[in-house]
Amino acid sequence: MVNRRSVLVAGTLLAASARFPALAAAPSRQLTAAQESRIAALVAAMTLDEKLGQMTQIAGGRQIALNSRLDAAALDRVRAGQVGSFLHVAGAEPLLALQRVAVEESRLGIPLLFAMDVVHGYRTIFPVPLAMAASFDPDVARQASRVAAVESSVSGLHWTFAPMIDIARDARWGRVVEGAGEDPYLGARIAVAQIEGFQTADLDNPDAMLACAKHIGAYGAAIGGRDYDSAELSERTLRETYLAPFHAASHAGVGTMMTAFNDLAGVPTTGNADLVRGILRREWGYQGLVVSDWNAILELMAHGAAATPAEAAALALRASVDMDMTSDTYADHLGTAVAADPTLLPLVDEAVGRILAAKARLGLFDDPFRFGDAARERVVLGSAEHRAAARRAAQRSIVLLRNEGEVLPIAPGRRIALIGALADDASSTLGSWRARGRAEESVTLRQALGEAGNVDYISGAEPRSDDTSGIAAAVAAADRADVVVVALGEDYDYSGEARSRSDITLPGAQTALIEALRATGKPIVAVLMNGRPLALEDALADIPAVVETWFLGNESGHAIADVLLGRISPAGRLPMGIPRRSGQMPMFYAHPPTGRPANPDLAVDSARYRDVDIGPLFPFGHGLSYSRFAYSGLQVAAQDAGDAARYVVALNVRNTGTVAADEVVQLYVRAPVAGLARPVKELRGFARVPLAPGQSRRVTFMLGSDQFAHWDDGWKVAAGDVDIMVGSSSEDIRQTAMLTVPRSYALADGAMAGAALSTDVTIG
Repeated sequence: MVNRRSVLVAGTLLAASARFPALAAAPSRQLTAAQESRIAALVAAMTLDEKLGQMTQIAGGRQIALNSRLDAAALDRVRAGQVGSFLHVAGAEPLLALQRVAVEESRLGIPLLFAMDVVHGYRTIFPVPLAMAASFDPDVARQASRVAAVESSVSGLHWTFAPMIDIARDARWGRVVEGAGEDPYLGARIAVAQIEGFQTADLDNPDAMLACAKHIGAYGAAIGGRDYDSAELSERTLRETYLAPFHAASHAGVGTMMTAFNDLAGVPTTGNADLVRGILRREWGYQGLVVSDWNAILELMAHGAAATPAEAAALALRASVDMDMTSDTYADHLGTAVAADPTLLPLVDEAVGRILAAKARLGLFDDPFRFGDAARERVVLGSAEHRAAARRAAQRSIVLLRNEGEVLPIAPGRRIALIGALADDASSTLGSWRARGRAEESVTLRQALGEAGNVDYISGAEPRSDDTSGIAAAVAAADRADVVVVALGEDYDYSGEARSRSDITLPGAQTALIEALRATGKPIVAVLMNGRPLALEDALADIPAVVETWFLGNESGHAIADVLLGRISPAGRLPMGIPRRSGQMPMFYAHPPTGRPANPDLAVDSARYRDVDIGPLFPFGHGLSYSRFAYSGLQVAAQDAGDAARYVVALNVRNTGTVAADEVVQLYVRAPVAGLARPVKELRGFARVPLAPGQSRRVTFMLGSDQFAHWDDGWKVAAGDVDIMVGSSSEDIRQTAMLTVPRSYALADGAMAGAALSTDVTIG
C-alpha cells in the first residue's frame, strides 16, 4: 500500500532536533532563532504531564452550544498545564478570559489554541464547499475563507478544521458536501485557495488563522459510501487521486493536518506510521501540527489495532499524531506507555515542539491576547461587505443543468408558482457545519422571488415527510401560473458527517409532487437544493429546465433569483457527476478504460449496467449558460527540452450569443501509455473566462511533463503521445490536439506530480 522506502522501522525514529523546522515551502510566518530557542527551553522545562497537556485538546462546548463546558474543572486543568487547545469555543470576551487563565495562572504561562470547525463561514455563511467548487473559481473559495478568518479571528479563534479536501466519488457518502468533489486536480486548486484565504501570506497577520487540511488517509474512499468505513485501494490510486490535494496543501504551507477516522488497507490512519510519519513527514518534509479527529485515538481499540488505551496512545504517537482531539488518551494513558517504553519520550518532545511552533507562528508567545476584539466583533460579523461577498460566491456556484426551449430566464411579468418546502427553508440554506450562522439571517428563495412580485408560494411536499395532502394545492397554484418553479432535494441534515444514504433519490413525497406538477403541462423549472448529487433521472424526466443550487448560504435566495430572473448568466460546473440511479455509485469520469468498453448495444458484452443508460445523467464539468460559445485555433507548442520541457496549449473562445457571460474552459489530458490502464481523461487546467457578446479571448495553459506522471513505486513520466482535450465539460470536448513527451524519466523522491501540480493559465 505504501512505498517501502517511506517506512520508518523500529529503532530508526530520530529524537527532536534543537530546531523546529519551518513548514515545507510555507509562505506563512517562519520562526526566528529566538522563538526556536524559547520553544526548546520550554520543552526542556516541562514535566511529562505538562507535555501531555500540550498534546491534549478538550471540548469547551459542542458545535450547537459553544463554551458550554468551560466550567471550574476545565479551568483547573488549564491552571495545571493539562490543556493545549480548546475546541468549540468562541467569542472575543470569553476567550480573552480563558487565555488569561492559561497565561497568568499556569506554571509556564503557555497560551492556548482555540479552535472551531469554520468550514464555509463563521457568522456570514457562504455556499457549502461542494458548491464553491462548482464555481470552478478558486477566488470564490479564497474569498470565502478570508471572510471566515476575519470573522473568526475577531471572535478570538486561532484555528479552523478546514478545508476538508477528501476526494469523493460516491455520492452516498454524506460528507461529499464538505469537499470539492470527485477530481483531484480541482480539489487541489480549491484546497490551496482556501488555505491562502485562511492563513494569508503571513500568519502574523492579525486576521489570519491556522488552516487544517483534513482528513489525510483516503477518508472519501469509504467502502459503499458508508462514513467511517474502510478504504481499500491500490497505492497508485492513493497517490494519484486521494493524496494529491494533501500534497498540494503541504506545499502551500498549511499550518495543520488532521488524520481520518477510517482504516486504509486495514491500518487505521490515526495509527498509520507509513502514511503520516512516512509519506507526510519524511517524503514531503511536512513539519506542521497533526491532530487526530474527534476521539479517534481511543477508537484505535475499536479498530482492533490496539488492546489498551496505552497501546492506542503509543500507536498514534509513533504515527506522528501530535495532538489528541477530545479523547484524553494522551493525557490519561501516554505516560503509562512512555514508562514502559522510554524511546517514546523523544517523540513526545517532537510533538510538543510542533504544537508550540504553531502557537509561535501565530504570534501567541509575543502577544497571547492579539486575537479577539469585542468592539470590532460587533461591527465585522455579518457586515454588508461580507454579505455582498457571500452573494457573489452563491451566484458563481449555481449550475444550469438543462434549459430546453429557453424556459430560463423567466421573462418579466410572468406569474410564477413557487412550490416546495425547501424554497422557504432558511435553516437548510446554511448547510452542515454552519459555525455561528443564523437561519434568521438567511434569505430564502421565497423571500427573494417575493421581492420581485407576482409569486404564489405553496409548500406542496417536504423532504422529511410522506404526507401528500399539500400536493393538490400545489397543482392548483401551477394551473394558475405561467411558469412553475419547484424546489426539490434534501434538507441540510440529510448530508454531512454520519449522513450516508443507500438511496440518493428524492426523499419524502417529493417524487409524487413532481409527477403531479408534470401532469399540469406547465413549463417547470426544477431548482435542486442538496448537499450531494442526487439520482434524479426519473424525477427530472421531461422537466425542461433544471438548476443545481446546492446550499448557498445566507444569500441563497437572492443568488438563485438573480439567475432565474436573468440578472446574471449562470456559469457553475459540476464538481461531481450526477448519477441516473443510486446503484451507479461509485462513479467518476476519470476511470481507466476496460478491455470491453461500455457499448449501447446490449447484445455486446461490455462494462455497463443493463438496466440503465451508460454514464451519468449530467457529467463532471457540465454546466450551461444563457449564452453560447465557440472554440477555435487550438495550438500546442513545446518550450525548452528534456525533463524540464513545458508545453503551451492555447486556443480562442468567443461568446457567440447576445448575453454577457462566463465560459469555463477545461483542459483534459490522457497521459502516455506506460504499460498501465491510464484514465480516459484527467483534468489538468481550467479557466473561468468572462466574455461580452461577440468578444473573443485567447486562453493559454502552460503544462509541465510532471503533470503527466503516474505512480509506480515512485513518480515516473513515460515517453509518448499525450492527448490534449479542451472543452466545456468532461464530455463536451470542443478541440483536440497531441503533444509528445520525448523521453521517460523518474521524479525525485518527494516531488509533486500529476494532479497536485497547478497549471499556469493566462487569459488574453
